[in-house]
Amino acid sequence: MPTTNHDAPTRPTVTLSPSKGDRQAITETARLISPYVRRTPVLALDPADLGLDPSIGLSAKLELLQHAGSFKTRGAFANLMLREVPPAGVVAASGGNHGAAVAYAAMKRGVPATIFVPSISPPAKLDRIRVYGARLEIAGDRYADALAACEATIASSGALSVHAFDARETLLGTGTLAAELEEQLPEIDTLLVAVGGGGLIGGIAAWYAGRVRVVGVEPHGAPTLTRALEAGRPVDAPTDTIAADSLAPRRVGELMLPYAQSYVERVVLVDDEAIRAAQETLWRALTIVAEPGGAAAFAALLSRAYVPARGERVCVLVSGGNSAAVDFAR
Repeated sequence: MPTTNHDAPTRPTVTLSPSKGDRQAITETARLISPYVRRTPVLALDPADLGLDPSIGLSAKLELLQHAGSFKTRGAFANLMLREVPPAGVVAASGGNHGAAVAYAAMKRGVPATIFVPSISPPAKLDRIRVYGARLEIAGDRYADALAACEATIASSGALSVHAFDARETLLGTGTLAAELEEQLPEIDTLLVAVGGGGLIGGIAAWYAGRVRVVGVEPHGAPTLTRALEAGRPVDAPTDTIAADSLAPRRVGELMLPYAQSYVERVVLVDDEAIRAAQETLWRALTIVAEPGGAAAFAALLSRAYVPARGERVCVLVSGGNSAAVDFAR
């Protein structure tokens, strides 16, 4: 039995496959984790305020207001509640957001957690991990280094691995965001989603299954899904971007790729200057402080990497806000 301060929930048997059962599995996961995650708001926007075509419908899903500051909390709780947690607790590797989410979920579920992060992780994310009571280990300079150290600890300790993106439960958790959004905005045509390891866009694509145009957004310096779609399998990509702590894990996950191949309409690339400009615009126009990875999807609109058709109803996912106090004045 898992070590927990709560009564153990009934763990449904859920599967995730592009061929069957995805919506039912995600719906069941949403029911299970609903006491622990926020229903994050949707904000209607005036596109003219952002210099965009006033004919489009524009909204933002503010997942940066989720517990622990990002969408990752959904996958963290799905892992802890759909799997048996051993007495050794949970271990995760992260650029920061996933680690904060796992630390938060472990705190709420009453289990020990150890989080491995690379040296590039921002102080704001490390502070969250510490505040939630997890053991924090800094290993190497990139996510791949932290993952290697994490896997060694799992092998020696027997702790449960909570993967940031390449796990069935993680995809089920991120799929609950799309299920929630469809209730809030059933009429959208297009959803713009930032991509790192692909856990977010994979879960979203599993839910919508082509019923909404899902567009991935990646930094030019970390084209993980772009390279995978070109190769037909996950392959290594560069990790050179200001969003490296959240959007540059070297390669996408194996489990999400079939969803991207089937249901992601396209992937567009944005440069670091566009990401920074999107952060500044979100702050100045909307008083939203988004981290670079959280602003990447907006960067696609503002830089015209993605240009909506007249009258197109577009939602942009602001996926994370774990930044220190930011001064965007120039």
